[in-house]
Amino acid sequence: MQRIAIDMDDVLADATQRFLDYVEERTGVRVEKSTLWGKDWADVVDIHRDDIRKWLFEPGFFRHMQVIPGSQEVVRKLGERYEVFIVSAAMEFPLSLHEKLEWIGEHFPFIDWRYIVFCGHKYMIKADYLIDDHEKNLRTFEGRPLLFSAPHNSELTGYHRVNSWQEVEQLLLPKESLIVNR
Repeated sequence: MQRIAIDMDDVLADATQRFLDYVEERTGVRVEKSTLWGKDWADVVDIHRDDIRKWLFEPGFFRHMQVIPGSQEVVRKLGERYEVFIVSAAMEFPLSLHEKLEWIGEHFPFIDWRYIVFCGHKYMIKADYLIDDHEKNLRTFEGRPLLFSAPHNSELTGYHRVNSWQEVEQLLLPKESLIVNR
């Protein structure tokens, strides 16, 4: 059975929207996600990058992300044909470990705990496919890397890009061709 490794942040969980929610809570300024495409955070919000990074260490940041539309249904379907692992480079943010595990349990209860991998870097992950939004993970991957579109990677080329979970489904779960007897 082929294996798929799936990243969490900005692939299953909407980390970008979580950042935008934090910006609005802290500054009162609402920033639309569409304004981030192809731009750096510093070009869009008047908050220093180090201050934004601190949010990743706050309790609740990872626990309360929204689910990326379509991910639950497609990941469930993928699990019928592939061995599916959720893989997150979470070790840098100690609070994220428990929060991400709870988040997966709530939103992806069909993923058994034995198929969840928290690591420091994904270079050691062995799978046929990796669905991720960061080049640093895709670059060292030995299987077929799939770049999941996010504002921070909109200018990145050189990888097979998937823009939605519907595109993942079309790519990895193609419909069987119908044979019609005449």
